[in-house]
Amino acid sequence: MPPFSRANLATLDTILREASQAEIMPRFRRLAEGDIRAKTGPLDLVTEADEQAERVITAALSHAFPGCTIIGEEATSADPTLLDTIATAELAFVVDPVDGTSNFAWGMPLFGCMAAAISRGEVIAAVIHDPVIGTSALALRGEGAWNQEPDGRHHDLRVAAPAPLERMVGAINWRFLPEPERSRAGQRQDRVAASYGYRCAAHEYRLIAGGHSHYSLYGKLMPWDHAPGWLLHQEAGGYSAQFDGTQYRPTVTAGGLICTPDRASWQALHDALLGT
Repeated sequence: MPPFSRANLATLDTILREASQAEIMPRFRRLAEGDIRAKTGPLDLVTEADEQAERVITAALSHAFPGCTIIGEEATSADPTLLDTIATAELAFVVDPVDGTSNFAWGMPLFGCMAAAISRGEVIAAVIHDPVIGTSALALRGEGAWNQEPDGRHHDLRVAAPAPLERMVGAINWRFLPEPERSRAGQRQDRVAASYGYRCAAHEYRLIAGGHSHYSLYGKLMPWDHAPGWLLHQEAGGYSAQFDGTQYRPTVTAGGLICTPDRASWQALHDALLGT
């Protein structure tokens, strides 16, 4: 297939923007009781906005990129075999229509609409759109990452300069970590300057890619949650690896992921939070 171009990326961004304005924002703080449902548990929610936005995005992607494969979070809940197509599809899109659904459902303006383009298991383009303020963070493999404003203004994204461990600030998502890593990371957070969790990977990745924090640490790696942000961070100059030191792949959903400004920072954070 031809390379994924900036024009293709602009199309992907437009699709997410339009779905956000048509299906997500009109429902924000207007959800009825029956519009919010639990999936696997009380912290794993789905709303009418998630489902309707995914339908609209799926239809628009199918029209704009004929023959593409679409792996939406909500569609995969119904058919987990969709994940198997990521490794071989010539062009696939992973879509998280509302990342931070709990925040959205509870009326907190901290959620995003995300998608990544993947070719034969390699992430090649990404968009993280903020429906509340209308900005998008975009990345194209080999061409960098940038913020795009609604009026067309843009500026490049760059990760923060490396900092000593005691000055690092970032996100630690220990909820899905297996033991003993879960206990280690939770008990050792005082080894860094500060840690936070926004319940929204979209905004956590935008912070680290924009140089406003130093690290992020995740356990569960569903591709719609991490493929867009991983490429954004990568193209902004960051270094990342799974807990065993191997490179992130969107076909892998376990094994953890640490993102930092450089390899030395990754090793220092890994040893401090997870080392034996």
